[in-house]
Amino acid sequence: MIALPNLLLVGGGRMGSALLAGWREQGLSQAVVVDPSEAARALAGEGVTVVAGAEDIPPGFVPEAVVLAVKPQSAASALPAYGRFAGTALFISIMAGKTLAGIGALLGGGAIVRAMPNTPAAVRQGVTVACAGQGVSAAQRGLAGALLGATGAVAWVDEEALLDPVTAISGGGPAYVFLLTELMEQAATALGLPADLARLMARQTVIGSAALMAASAETPEALRVAVTSPGGTTAEALKVLRADDAWPKNFLEAMKAATERSRALSG
Repeated sequence: MIALPNLLLVGGGRMGSALLAGWREQGLSQAVVVDPSEAARALAGEGVTVVAGAEDIPPGFVPEAVVLAVKPQSAASALPAYGRFAGTALFISIMAGKTLAGIGALLGGGAIVRAMPNTPAAVRQGVTVACAGQGVSAAQRGLAGALLGATGAVAWVDEEALLDPVTAISGGGPAYVFLLTELMEQAATALGLPADLARLMARQTVIGSAALMAASAETPEALRVAVTSPGGTTAEALKVLRADDAWPKNFLEAMKAATERSRALSG
């Protein structure tokens, strides 16, 4: 149960609205959402007030936590307006690529937690990795963990630089799983299976495999070995995928490229 009478969410997009939904499920009593879009109006109700801009925040409202869920490219213009809360509120940023130092400079200081969630947060199956900046108290870290944990698992790192490979692996991870599903579907149709059956097989195989992994104490390697009979059809397919170590090598190179891009975006 989260009891937060003064919670401010800046940005009601996909990830912001996923967080808000998770908080509501855990008993959120009151919050203010700042988002100028027409779509954000649907977030109002059940103790949630939606306003178009920082200047429209109700007078006297002093948030205990401010969650920054705006697009990174909007940070420079959007964040300074919330600097007035820097002395009292914990700031939690889920903006990709924006560093603790950069966020602090825009706000004029304050206690800041930087976090990287992923899109399965929308179904409360996400994973968020967070890093606390200087001046974040144990109580504030606990508050951040509770808020971020409303959409799935939460882990912490002490080195902010580790959020770059986190972004590559878990931040972008759903896209890699979706790509695998696409490729399975395309292969199925190329081998003559009807399109509707190909889609069903690809989607449900990925969904079912994830559910099996979630329910099992075995490692992914052990689960893979269990379905791979020596000399069988799966072993033959894996032999092609792992020829010359191509698939593992390519995946590692892809993660390195994403990590480097994250570092470049953070400046």
